[in-house]
Amino acid sequence: MPKWFNTAGPCKADIHYMLPPLARLPQLERLVEQQGYFVIHAPRQTGKTTMMLALAQQLTEQGKYTAIMVSAEVGAAFPDAPITAETSILEAWYTMAKLKLPSELHPPNWLELTSRLRIGSALSEWSQQSPRPLVIFIDEIDSLRNETLISVLRQLRNGYPARPEGFPHALALVGVRDVRDYKVASGGSDRLNTSSPFNIKVESLTLRNFTQDEVAELYGQHTTETGQVFTEAAIEHSFYLTQGQPWLVNALARQMVEVLVPDSRTTISIEHVEQAKEILIQRRDTHLDSLASLLQEDRVRVVIEPMLAGQELKGVSHDDLEFLIDLGLCRMSPHGGLVVSNPIYQEVLPRVLAQIPQASLPQISPSWLTAEGQIDSNKLLEAFLAFWRQHGQPLLKSAPYHEIAPHLVLMAFLHRVVNGGGTLEREYAIGSDRMDLCLRYGDVTLGMELKVWREGRPDPLQAGLEQLDRYLTGLGLETGWLIIFDQRPGLPPIADRVTTEQATTSNNRNVTVIRG
Repeated sequence: MPKWFNTAGPCKADIHYMLPPLARLPQLERLVEQQGYFVIHAPRQTGKTTMMLALAQQLTEQGKYTAIMVSAEVGAAFPDAPITAETSILEAWYTMAKLKLPSELHPPNWLELTSRLRIGSALSEWSQQSPRPLVIFIDEIDSLRNETLISVLRQLRNGYPARPEGFPHALALVGVRDVRDYKVASGGSDRLNTSSPFNIKVESLTLRNFTQDEVAELYGQHTTETGQVFTEAAIEHSFYLTQGQPWLVNALARQMVEVLVPDSRTTISIEHVEQAKEILIQRRDTHLDSLASLLQEDRVRVVIEPMLAGQELKGVSHDDLEFLIDLGLCRMSPHGGLVVSNPIYQEVLPRVLAQIPQASLPQISPSWLTAEGQIDSNKLLEAFLAFWRQHGQPLLKSAPYHEIAPHLVLMAFLHRVVNGGGTLEREYAIGSDRMDLCLRYGDVTLGMELKVWREGRPDPLQAGLEQLDRYLTGLGLETGWLIIFDQRPGLPPIADRVTTEQATTSNNRNVTVIRG
């Protein structure tokens, strides 16, 4: 049977290319032996469910445990109706157990239980009747909220001392968020009467991304299966773009081998990786769309907005930072500081935020294109100045993040310029006080530096020239644009203050300075 790169749900060894599912957390079996109650948390679609399904199957097949992976997700529809939620959860668990376990390991008929502590009672009954120690992995635990989450956690804590004869021998809670965030979902730690919502855990583990060698191993399985080769540069670039995020690694490969290069006789190159990246970003599949939908959450906005603006984080709590890391949006750089998790996410976030201004754009004639379909940089400058004078002020109000409204409107305009015929790349980082843009269209590459002049700060011209000079050096360019958005209060309308001037960097690069 042929195999495929998986981008939907748990991997199946008979139809999917996959790495050994337990290799990234080899200590799990030891925790089970220690009768541990533990937490597994990692961003969505990183392999948690695949890993825990494999562990449950392995433990059961060894003949030592009754082990199963179940889900709490069906209870999410009833956040304030614990009895209803738990009834739905237990029905789903019973069905799963009958499908996955031999008949002699099936749970008792939970529908006959009358206790209000249904999940606790059910697990206790099963633990006592099972011929082997019971091991339960509860997936999607953080989909539960409010009274239902409180009820489930309390029952697990209450039954814990009775293990292994009267309660599961070992148990894992599996989800996106770490256990510390459960108290937020339940309405605060006071409602749980404890500072920790699951203070019986022995470990809280996260699932790391793939290494570059693991990406090479995964892609190598396709080569072994079909003969189609990935160049070393293609594998390295795939790892760079994804930083090993498992869904992205598989999604890039799937796009390349099934859509862009379906002929297995054709070698996959770095150019194919770039094409696949652009398709994924533009198409915004479910995984990317779910990340983008988080951008309006206050806990996300307080971090992402200053990050895009290049400002330092102020008034951001440690829990908010950890929340973004748990979601997989950000990571701590080895060199220090918070960064967006990978270059693909780094492209997705500002593109999503620029969509509303982009949808609000008026009809713009592509006056910047030559008869041969190439960009004329001088005409592009003229078109942008005319656009900014006429439409800049009203479009700023359409931007969802106020601090970077000018950046988003500019990006909306530039997306209209590239319009499928080129690319727009971005670089930004906390504390850099800038955003860099690189527009590529045919033979034209244009580097831009975006700066904001804020109240009480000096004119950013000189700092901008120095930063742009370094950026142009990296791009191998001798000219560029420095765009200074003046956001000091009391200024005349944008249409009356847009100006341009020429400047020279310390390395004699010619720069067009645009103020507005």
